Amino acid sequence: MKKRNKRIVAGVVAVMVAAAFFGFKSGNDRNFQLAKNMDIFNAIVKELDMFYVDTLDPNKTIREGIDAMLYSLDPYTVYYPEDDQDELEQMVKGSFGGIGSIITYDTKLKRSLIAEPLEGTPAAKAGLKAGDVLMEIDGKDLAGKSNAEVSQLLRGQAGTSFKLKVERPNVKGGRTPMEFEIVRESILTPPVPYFTLMDGNVGYINLSTFSGTPSKDFKKAFQDLKKRGAQSLVIDLRNNGGGLLDEAVEIANYFLPRGKVIVTTKGKTAQASNTYKTLREPLDLDIPIAVLVNSGTASASEILSGSLQDLDRAVIVGSRTFGKGLVQVPRSLPYGGTMKITTSKYYIPSGRCVQAIDYKNRNEDGSVGTIPDSLTKVFHTAAGREVRDGGGIMPDTVVKQEKLPNILFYLVRDNLIFNYATQYCLKHPQIASAEEFEVTDADYAEFKEMVKKADFKYDQQSESILKTLKEAAEFEGYMEDAAEEFAALEKKLNHNLDRDLDYFSTDIKRMIADEIVKRFYYQKGSIIQQLKDDNELKAALAILNDTAKYRRILSPDK
Repeated sequence: MKKRNKRIVAGVVAVMVAAAFFGFKSGNDRNFQLAKNMDIFNAIVKELDMFYVDTLDPNKTIREGIDAMLYSLDPYTVYYPEDDQDELEQMVKGSFGGIGSIITYDTKLKRSLIAEPLEGTPAAKAGLKAGDVLMEIDGKDLAGKSNAEVSQLLRGQAGTSFKLKVERPNVKGGRTPMEFEIVRESILTPPVPYFTLMDGNVGYINLSTFSGTPSKDFKKAFQDLKKRGAQSLVIDLRNNGGGLLDEAVEIANYFLPRGKVIVTTKGKTAQASNTYKTLREPLDLDIPIAVLVNSGTASASEILSGSLQDLDRAVIVGSRTFGKGLVQVPRSLPYGGTMKITTSKYYIPSGRCVQAIDYKNRNEDGSVGTIPDSLTKVFHTAAGREVRDGGGIMPDTVVKQEKLPNILFYLVRDNLIFNYATQYCLKHPQIASAEEFEVTDADYAEFKEMVKKADFKYDQQSESILKTLKEAAEFEGYMEDAAEEFAALEKKLNHNLDRDLDYFSTDIKRMIADEIVKRFYYQKGSIIQQLKDDNELKAALAILNDTAKYRRILSPDK
């Protein structure tokens, strides 16, 4: 088998070299450079295979070379071998064969757990619950396997079945063994997980993806809200990573006249260069719209939000979007592989491209960050408002992102909030509706006791910075004179778990409530919980409920 794999690798490279060589025969210097470098690559693979001290795995070695080559171009040009097509299918179709659950990894147990069974999926139908420890799949022990490995075993052809052994936490603190027979289904990511009519007759639609056919679900939701009396609309595109460009154009068409240019793609080939216009009569040209965006709003989401901004059809609220203006197309490769290749850039109606100038270096949250005006170019909306390129869509109304406390990161990392929610649900078979549920002071006191018993340790940023400062003072010779001041500051910054749990209780309670609510009401419940104290939504509602302010934002400066 190894010899066959080696022959395959050598054969593929030889064919590529031959093709490049015949191009060189035409006298094109670029083809010569291509042929030369592929010849060198072929020689390196042969030399390594023959003389390297350890036996090469041709699949692993060549794959790493391919991945490194593609990543040097952009992060979105990716190779998928024959046995790794599920991820690509999910991106394109919004579906995959599996059980429909999110899993997490417990570092202490060294096992994966069910984090969230999705509503209406095989996981939920079978009765799997958040907190179930995954033990075996068809008799295969899952101990030590990573989340990615376990996920791969859970996925498979729709209609196939398997036996899953789990251990479910019980009220006594132990775990009860359970076994399930589960039939895999085609799992569809719900494009509109939640929509509602808010106070003031404001419709709200959460659009989570542009994969599949989200325009149909969006249309149904919008028409339902209109029947219920919606007089304005919030479209929530936060953390929507995109999907199909055509779907973004279709949804934009609901609110824009027929024949409007929404996006233009420009690439090397004629096939990669296209203009996408609205093709149908709109649903509503007048309803005031606010679109919520953040650093997770990307690709097709930026086409929708950016085109509505450029055509002065909606007020954009939130923080700067991700900045992905590159279009990918799947291309078939030998031996069942596929390459998702960047073929063009897209440009929204003002003529700007939302692609980040530097898409490899980003902030920790994935955002583009501040871009100097000197590196960007000014464009104008249809009404003459100034907008800029250089990275994502800058909202008309920017809402400062709240920074989560450091302690919350460690509580989540150590699964303490997750574990508390599991125990809470065991003691409470029912809870109030998602709209009314809240974590009481008694609940929080119980959570604090659990954290203390767990011997919880966490790093404080202030302590880390103080340690660095002390090292610098020592190095530069200031430590002796400043010793008393450092000692006093160190005393004040000492870990005080009780104080931190009380001081940051609002943020921690919010996270606990979200974890509990989604155990009973799934993704929809989680969204309802998160919207209860949502500054970006509040800003959008304030604009939509103030007609003069809404019009002022969409009018050019005079």
